[in-house]
Amino acid sequence: MESVKSQSYEVHINELAKAALNQHIAKTSYSKIFLLVDENTKAHCLPIFNEMIDFPIDSVLEIESGEENKHIRTCLQLWEDLSNLDGDRKSLLINLGGGVLTDMGGFVASTFKRGIDFINIPTTLLSMVDASIGGKTGVDLGSLKNQVGVINQPQMVLIFPEFLKTLDPRQTKSGYAEMLKHGLIQDSSYWNDLIEDGDFTDAACIQRSIAIKNEVVLQDPTEQGLRKILNFGHTLGHAIESYCLDNHDKKTLLHGEAIAAGMILEGYLSHEMRGLSKLSVDEIKKGFLKHFDKVDFTEDDIDAILQLLKYDKKNSHGNVNFVLLQEIGKAVTDIRIPEELFQKAFAYYKE
Repeated sequence: MESVKSQSYEVHINELAKAALNQHIAKTSYSKIFLLVDENTKAHCLPIFNEMIDFPIDSVLEIESGEENKHIRTCLQLWEDLSNLDGDRKSLLINLGGGVLTDMGGFVASTFKRGIDFINIPTTLLSMVDASIGGKTGVDLGSLKNQVGVINQPQMVLIFPEFLKTLDPRQTKSGYAEMLKHGLIQDSSYWNDLIEDGDFTDAACIQRSIAIKNEVVLQDPTEQGLRKILNFGHTLGHAIESYCLDNHDKKTLLHGEAIAAGMILEGYLSHEMRGLSKLSVDEIKKGFLKHFDKVDFTEDDIDAILQLLKYDKKNSHGNVNFVLLQEIGKAVTDIRIPEELFQKAFAYYKE
């Protein structure tokens, strides 16, 4: 399967990925090779990875899995580990894990000794089609998502769909939400194909999502304009995710579950603000609720979620900026929403 070429690196899939990794290590004189895992990828993915490589790993670093561990304290421990294990500027960090691990591993590598090389090997569908692509790295600030980080590109991203067999279905479906987003913002035919119960874990579908995101990032690597469309569903979705993470009486949502709700809500806002047809809004809602459980929001929940919008990374000059749809397959950025529409959007979601 053909690799996807970005500006400074490539995304390789299956056998091409294996060959690319071994060739890169063979021709690059790294002083140390570190591998970052969590307890899940150590148990389920590391044995598979060890069968793929033709080179030794100097040290395996382990962190605890979960969004609640994506914070600066974990980074501090990793920086200390790298230093104690004689890591230097010619070291390499290979990140073997989901979006939390590749985000944080990329950030740790980008800041240790002012920057060492890193390679992402995503093991969840979410990280394959989204988190590991595009160079965004970082950590959360408390329960607020991705408030600290840098944009820095990996040496390569390697996709092995066989790792998806190690996941429970809920984790896999979380990545499916991001794939549906790619269709909504850029490719209506892809949206139609995905929403019809196809095998979204198929390598061809994964490659298509990667290609869509890569095409956007190539045109706007530092998110000055076009790249903002990748945040459709994320303004409200991130606020929902943060709120549920910080409130123990609420069910903790996976990223894809939260942004699925966010895309329904922002689909409704698109109807009100940009003329997205009611037929399309209903199609989006029906499509997501076919695959994702509806989240129960009280009035107090909604008020608290809306308060979190002020922390969104797309905000500028005190304004909360939304990505909306003009039609399925065409997104627009930097839209301000009148406050009264938020309640209408949640009412539509709850219908």
